[in-house]
Amino acid sequence: MIQQHLRQLLPERQVDPFAAFALLCGSAAAMVVWKWLDKRQIQKKMEEARRTRNEGVKKMAKAVQQFREQVPSVQTDAILSLPLLELTGRLQEGSLSPKTVLYTYIEKALEVTQQTNCLRHFIPECGEQLQEVQRQKEKGLLYGIPVSIKDHIGHKGHLSTCGLVQCLGTVVQEDSVLVKVLKSQGAIPFAMTNVPQSLFNYDCSNPTFGQTLNPFNHQKSPGGSSGGEGALIAGGGSILGIGSDIGGSIRLPSSFCGLCGLKPTAERLSVDVCSLPNPVPCALGPMARDVDSLALCMKALLCEEMFWLDPTVPPIPFNEDVYSSSAPLRVGYYDTDSYFPLPPCMRRAVQDTRRALQAAGHQVTLPPQTGDTQLSEKRQLLWHDPLLLSSLSTGDTVDPSLKSQVNCCRIPSVGKKLLALILKPLVSPWPQDQSRAVSALEMLENPCWDLSSAKGNERRTCQEL
Repeated sequence: MIQQHLRQLLPERQVDPFAAFALLCGSAAAMVVWKWLDKRQIQKKMEEARRTRNEGVKKMAKAVQQFREQVPSVQTDAILSLPLLELTGRLQEGSLSPKTVLYTYIEKALEVTQQTNCLRHFIPECGEQLQEVQRQKEKGLLYGIPVSIKDHIGHKGHLSTCGLVQCLGTVVQEDSVLVKVLKSQGAIPFAMTNVPQSLFNYDCSNPTFGQTLNPFNHQKSPGGSSGGEGALIAGGGSILGIGSDIGGSIRLPSSFCGLCGLKPTAERLSVDVCSLPNPVPCALGPMARDVDSLALCMKALLCEEMFWLDPTVPPIPFNEDVYSSSAPLRVGYYDTDSYFPLPPCMRRAVQDTRRALQAAGHQVTLPPQTGDTQLSEKRQLLWHDPLLLSSLSTGDTVDPSLKSQVNCCRIPSVGKKLLALILKPLVSPWPQDQSRAVSALEMLENPCWDLSSAKGNERRTCQEL
């Protein structure tokens, strides 16, 4: 009955195949044009970002040249060779001026980035910060020190891209808390360094600003994701830098470039940076040429202003007594998580460090590992695939260094399970690490390894370094 009424209201008409074909072709053509326009817009954004960077480099080169003409007798090599502690002392006493140090490092940074492509952008406002520093009545711990910062650490008036095209149009409206504290301590942020696309890579390359090279070997990577920082500091273009770390982004570049780096306890420093949301906490930390430089940076950052600007940061200042003390320490370590196979060279390095600490009189202890903790760690791995794909889902051109990683992420879950079933018998089972087993007696003898004490030990280590 209903069908009859519908036929009366909507009389049948023959579909013209030519019209249907024309409609299909028109839709396909519209889709092609739309994609072409989208790619064209992306290319324009990338070209504009590169043009802005190049103009900034030229302006800085011109400023350095003008400074050289005004002060031709600067001993560049002598300044660049000074360790951070000695440089701060010379600046505090007035034997070196902040302006001389700043332009010396800018000149060196221009040279290093020309060789390694480590800079994303210079910060032209460093001239204004220089004047502000010279007007300060009280000299902060980092008075007159040029500091480089990683791409996604917010600085007012500049991009915070994470290596993504979709972030090229977003200008930061306010300095991040960490940058504010650096400036209050007399530091002069002068450059922002390159990062890999989406920050999810141990290399350092993105489609907009290109590949960063290792300053010691241009055929090698500086590591990632704080690879621009690693290359700039190792090349001598910066004496102190700020990176970030979730799964090795400070530690890997520091290792690849022969530097010292510290990943503090999560939330030990304010982390109000442009970053992709993830359940694994991100930590900001210093990178430099020696451990004393890291300690000075942490001492400067862990101040009342940091605690006031970000109430989520625990108000625990740097403990100089603990850092300077020669009393034996209790150090926790492990050389496997019983999930990821560890290469023998890395396990050997951990064991060598353990023996060196024991020989120096420190107590080295293995924390117990429960099944629940292992399961939690495995679940944390699951955030990576969808997060990486979502960050690249807005038309971003995938960087060549990331393509294999992205292709693996795009394999459907069913396909991954089938591959696991096929490949699992071909991979020899990872031997259980007997040293991980902690007996009930050992746990009773070492009751310190509960959650609260573990956090206390971790905080102490952060203060010491």
